[in-house]
Amino acid sequence: MKLWPLCLLFTAFIGVAQSPVDALIDQNLKKTLIEHKAFVSIPNLPSNPALMLENIAFVEERYKALDFTTSLLETSTLPILLVEKEYNPNYKTVLFYVHIDGQAVNPATWDQEDPFTPVLKEKNSSGDYKAISWDQLDSKIDDNWRIYGRAAADDKAPIMIFITALQLLIEQQKEPTFNIKVIFDPEEEYNSTALLSTLDTYKSRYAADYFVVMDGPAHDSNKPTLTFGCRGIATAAITTYGARLPQHSGHYGNYAPNPVFRLANLLTTMKDDDGKVLIENYYDGITITPETAQVLSSVPFELTEFNNKLGVHTAEKVGNSYQEALQFPSLNVRQIGTSWTGEGLKTVVPEYAIANLDIRLVPETDGDAQLEKIKKHITKQGYHLIDRAPTEEERLAYPKIATFIGKTSVNAFRTDPDNAFGKKMRKALSQSFGEDPITIRMMGGTVPIVPVIKALDVPTVILPLVNMDNNQHNPNENIRIGNIRQGIKVCLALLETAF
Repeated sequence: MKLWPLCLLFTAFIGVAQSPVDALIDQNLKKTLIEHKAFVSIPNLPSNPALMLENIAFVEERYKALDFTTSLLETSTLPILLVEKEYNPNYKTVLFYVHIDGQAVNPATWDQEDPFTPVLKEKNSSGDYKAISWDQLDSKIDDNWRIYGRAAADDKAPIMIFITALQLLIEQQKEPTFNIKVIFDPEEEYNSTALLSTLDTYKSRYAADYFVVMDGPAHDSNKPTLTFGCRGIATAAITTYGARLPQHSGHYGNYAPNPVFRLANLLTTMKDDDGKVLIENYYDGITITPETAQVLSSVPFELTEFNNKLGVHTAEKVGNSYQEALQFPSLNVRQIGTSWTGEGLKTVVPEYAIANLDIRLVPETDGDAQLEKIKKHITKQGYHLIDRAPTEEERLAYPKIATFIGKTSVNAFRTDPDNAFGKKMRKALSQSFGEDPITIRMMGGTVPIVPVIKALDVPTVILPLVNMDNNQHNPNENIRIGNIRQGIKVCLALLETAF
């Protein structure tokens, strides 16, 4: 009797056999998705406080069922929900952050009747996502199905993922190996006003050894991702001036100075053709060490595919790669306008032109300092710089006048990926998934809770769980079911890690 076909069959079976953790997640996935559907069905716009309180109650009820202590910390607007449980007084405490609110919606721009009525979709042969019945969850659940609805990804998916992970741990008669606190921010999409206002009053309630921010998308490969920092943001507006009022371009063209050309010429002094900022000392203090370069190069990246997705031939050359570019402060012109904002076009020389800028910051570049460098640069170009509209006397006294108004919204933060907390998180995910997680030193975007991170002053890691193409803040927001499944596994691995 030949045994090798049976051996091959046995080997193949072993190769596809699920781990106990994967099997447990599969058994409970439908329940999680139904719970997620119910959660997304509750509109979560801070402009409707009653519904926001309903969202808070939904979450609070589930944590009470897990024997957590829950508190509503009052603010001048919406309350902060804080849930906590001490498993052992000798354990470290990890504080988790999620936000419970969502971006405003315009239903007319969505491919479904109501953004708060979740729709289950699958991709058809044409590459479009089409609705399927929720009854399909009774069959084998496809990782590539998606749930569409406002806040389906940002940030209700991480909330449900973490709750599910805690539930499954308890079902296995286990418990976390650290004490847990979770903050639920009701106004993240509005700059976390409520949460930031509690730092003086309730900071001691947030005390922890480590901080995990569960927000944002994972790497576009959808592999487990750990992010150790984010850029900050400052904004500025530069206005240049021509004549006192708009002038007829026939009568005054070639005579009245055109503020658009003045502004354009000024902006071109700020960057070279490769996109590098020419403002003096703009990149001061930034060094890409060999160790840092190794972390950056470990992030999967395919240049041609990335550029094709963006629709560009050549990228700017601030860094040697996409990840390296994010380690430097940016200087972005986000909008340019003139005094004429009505319909159609007029043959006029405008009286002013304005450029609105944003500056993404890194830990080495404080926002206020970067704004001062820009102001100094403008002055060097021969401009009389003011922070308001020019007076009549100033118009006649100076050949070139510019108004500069700048503000730092949030500075950057970064945690060393090689700190003890980061190492243990990476080890836990490596053991669970059989490969190292993607380590991102610093993401390009900004989270508004950086002041909280600075105030707590503990190692902080961003744990992004949702798919990169989730249409965050846009119509047709969605969460890929495979990311929910994987996110539960990520959280289970971390919950059993002794920090």
